Amino acid sequence: MSDAPKIPHTEPRFSATFDKNTISEIRRASATGIYDIRGAGTKRKLPHFDDLLFLGASISRYPLEGYREKCGTDVILGNRFAKKPIHLKTPVTIAGMSFGALSGPAKEALGRGASAVGTSTTTGDGGMTPEERGQSSILVYQYLPSRYGMNPDDLRKADAIEVVIGQGAKPGGGGMLLGQKISDRVAKMRCLPKGVDQRSACRHPDWTGPDDLEIKIAEIREITDWEKPIYVKVGATRPYYDVALAVKAGADVVVLDGMQGGTAATQEVFIEHVGIPILAAIRPAVQALQDLGMHRKVQLIVSGGIRNGADVAKALALGADAVAIGTAALIALGDNDPALEEEYNKLGTTAGAYDDWHEGKDPAGITTQDPELMKRVDPVKAGRRLANYLSVMTMEAQVIARACGKSHLHNLEPEDLVALTLEASAMAKVPLAGTTWIPGQTQF
Repeated sequence: MSDAPKIPHTEPRFSATFDKNTISEIRRASATGIYDIRGAGTKRKLPHFDDLLFLGASISRYPLEGYREKCGTDVILGNRFAKKPIHLKTPVTIAGMSFGALSGPAKEALGRGASAVGTSTTTGDGGMTPEERGQSSILVYQYLPSRYGMNPDDLRKADAIEVVIGQGAKPGGGGMLLGQKISDRVAKMRCLPKGVDQRSACRHPDWTGPDDLEIKIAEIREITDWEKPIYVKVGATRPYYDVALAVKAGADVVVLDGMQGGTAATQEVFIEHVGIPILAAIRPAVQALQDLGMHRKVQLIVSGGIRNGADVAKALALGADAVAIGTAALIALGDNDPALEEEYNKLGTTAGAYDDWHEGKDPAGITTQDPELMKRVDPVKAGRRLANYLSVMTMEAQVIARACGKSHLHNLEPEDLVALTLEASAMAKVPLAGTTWIPGQTQF
């Protein structure tokens, strides 16, 4: 028997650069030779609204009594040029999600839920469905580069038109809808073959710059008799210049979508590595509006990872007029529900992580065109859940606004906020908590 001392075992250590997910993706790519496609939004941790805190009132500020003093939540969108601007009871709206990406019952449920609380929903690529128009008291019609399902009659049926230049999950890229989700109805609406992958163009076919956009907006105004507000939606990349050019082109409302925003399907490398967080995009966008003397005259809607009333209040405090939700709305309808865990396991995933929306196998019946799976969505019940969620978000934002002494959500301002991290402080241009210092703006 050897008397040599036993050498202590060194625990295996994983690389921060080559973590398990990275290694898994390298193996998948080397085995298939195909880039990964998925839905939803970015999964890496990014600077977000959680990095900001509100300064509630105490002695130097006077709070409002929650049960006796009102705090307004309404918002008017599109009163720059439109004869019929949109009046919403809450500043939380439903973002554009297409029929095709979502099932018909899911689109109907979105309309029901939004209408129940007095807010709007949005069509998405692929056109307007009777279910969505019929159940949406306020419906925004998206005008996309693909022109799938676009026709002047539906433009006139809508309450507002949203010209989509880009999307937060894939700014500079077009949409995807793979063949397994191209049913007879989807194919007919898009005037394309059934069962064949559909990829939308990354830019509009009839203009190349902001001057052409101005002409297109004027054309849409003529088609709709100057009644409908015209939105312009951009992915968050160069928000100052994009917002300024949208205003110059005549937009009534600008929609700014951060990289945490979801998508029906695109390359994962796009989702994770293109665009900037919405936290970094709001202040440059607001600055552009202020420099043009158009802040609050041209409304700003922001989206990309909005989850609760605190996010809503923070976005409005930074200068937005309203927010839009997509992924959160799908979760409220029943997406990624733990009750379906066994079925998610069969697809090789788990509830909360399912993102293969492009495959059309969604057990919840939301991101699919499978007739049997779609039956699992009860539009009335799902719409009621969404309405409950929207109501809670609105009340949460009111609670915060009252605590800051504000009689309306739009009275929230950057002065009500501090940041927990240097990154958030620099992006949101609010002081680091406990100091008066804003990196790059003030002396420490």
